[in-house]
Amino acid sequence: MDQIIFARQNVVDIGKEILSTKLTVGTWGNISCRVPNHECFVITPTGMNYDILTHDDIVVMDYKGDRLAGSRLPSIELPLHLAIYHARPDVQAIIHTHSAYATAVAAARKEIPGAVEDLVQIVGGNVRVNEYAPPGSKQLGLNTVKALEGRNAVLLANHGMLGVGSNLDEALKVCQIVEKAAKITIFAQLLGGVVELSSEDIEGMRNFYLHSYGQR
Repeated sequence: MDQIIFARQNVVDIGKEILSTKLTVGTWGNISCRVPNHECFVITPTGMNYDILTHDDIVVMDYKGDRLAGSRLPSIELPLHLAIYHARPDVQAIIHTHSAYATAVAAARKEIPGAVEDLVQIVGGNVRVNEYAPPGSKQLGLNTVKALEGRNAVLLANHGMLGVGSNLDEALKVCQIVEKAAKITIFAQLLGGVVELSSEDIEGMRNFYLHSYGQR
């Protein structure tokens, strides 16, 4: 299958997944991924429900922000995705969700501490909160890149969360684990507070995940 068609269909499938698992509701959130061996990426259209998307609805963009294919308008968060792709060559996919627990922490403008092992393994440590900027603005992209440095997830202040990865499946896993960690953090605070892992333990578990975890 052509790599652009495959990428567009993959975005459609992930969109249905984040909707069915309540990582977002309605038309909110957005998804994109780079197309291997092509100077372009694909992104969800603005204001369309994930349940009705087909691969033709997914917009193909270049890294200057120009539309290459697709009749739909791209997500209003296009500047956010562009900023991350320009700053992070390692990032191949981006998923922005409005999941309840992560958004609650983002609305409180509190970070998710590095207190859960699977979180620090896949994210790289605590999940920071970016400085607030309006949705769709270039400033939101700049603020997000700064808070995302050295991490695979970030909380968008008063907005939601964003996960990145080496592919869409990994970015989805990041979003799922951050949502779980946000829920755990809220509950742990009710029990007297969160005990964060040491920087040495976080680094060790991150390295284990990157170099030794899973089938090789």
